[in-house]
Amino acid sequence: MRFAAILIVAGLPLFGQAPKKPAAKTWTQPKTPDGQPDLQGIWTNPTITPFERPRELAGKAFLTEQEAAELEKRAAISREDAPRQAGDVGAYNQFWFDSGTKVVGSRQSSLVVDPPDGRVPVKPEAETKRDYDADHITDSYEYMSLWDRCITRGIPGAIFPAGYNNAYQIVQIPGYVVILYEMIHNARVIPLDGRPHPAAGVRLWDGDARGHWEGNTLVVDTTNYNGKGWVSTSAAGGRIKGIPQSQAFHLVERFTRINEDAIQYEATIEDPNVYTKPWKVAFPLSRDAEYRIYEYACQEGNEAIGNILRGGRAQEQAATK
Repeated sequence: MRFAAILIVAGLPLFGQAPKKPAAKTWTQPKTPDGQPDLQGIWTNPTITPFERPRELAGKAFLTEQEAAELEKRAAISREDAPRQAGDVGAYNQFWFDSGTKVVGSRQSSLVVDPPDGRVPVKPEAETKRDYDADHITDSYEYMSLWDRCITRGIPGAIFPAGYNNAYQIVQIPGYVVILYEMIHNARVIPLDGRPHPAAGVRLWDGDARGHWEGNTLVVDTTNYNGKGWVSTSAAGGRIKGIPQSQAFHLVERFTRINEDAIQYEATIEDPNVYTKPWKVAFPLSRDAEYRIYEYACQEGNEAIGNILRGGRAQEQAATK
């Protein structure tokens, strides 16, 4: 009996000593069969964090918990469908949008993280070009965005959060990473074999991408743009929507999987013809195993271009009467 009592007492925690908690599970970066760090899956990034830092938050790189909660509360109110004015056909109701309900987990006050003020260092002449195009969209399709024209949302613009369809599927095969962007069902094939970029005379809408691994980070270097695109085609880009890309546009992206359900995305942008210095955006991509990507039949249902141009001609005829 004495022996049994010793065993029982030995199995109890000492007085005042808390039971030991099980050790936290450590996450290990999974690998593909050919040894690449595994980034595969469907990832999303809707957020209400603004692209650029609002001027009233100048000098404030991160929000407090209270400020983030207040911003999310205001966003919820603004999402309520407002009554339409007479003659206003309106847009889609909120059922069709997926612009997010939360700020990013880091509570950074903007997606732009460099320069430190969270503002894109755009040259005045680039803003002049943006404004000219916006004022002339009824004159010709050439002044409209490539997204409106169902060509592309652009790179890196295709991965910037927008009002809906914020999903991206990453697939890996030996020697390549493929990113399927839900918008305009654009598949971006990124070789990893160290091949050089093509000659300067080869120019592409989305540039030429070349990837390599730095540890567990996929680094993608993109050059050879044709100079006809925009860095952002979505209204979520704020004043950056419509800023042109020149042929000197150079993009370096970094994809780092930080846990089972998140990839940290960073993009450094350089274009001396458009910006006074390089700038950088950063935000997380969250895994959503339940998300389903369906065909984005842009051109097949595109009535906007013809309607906008017909509206422009109607305004011109009305002005002559």
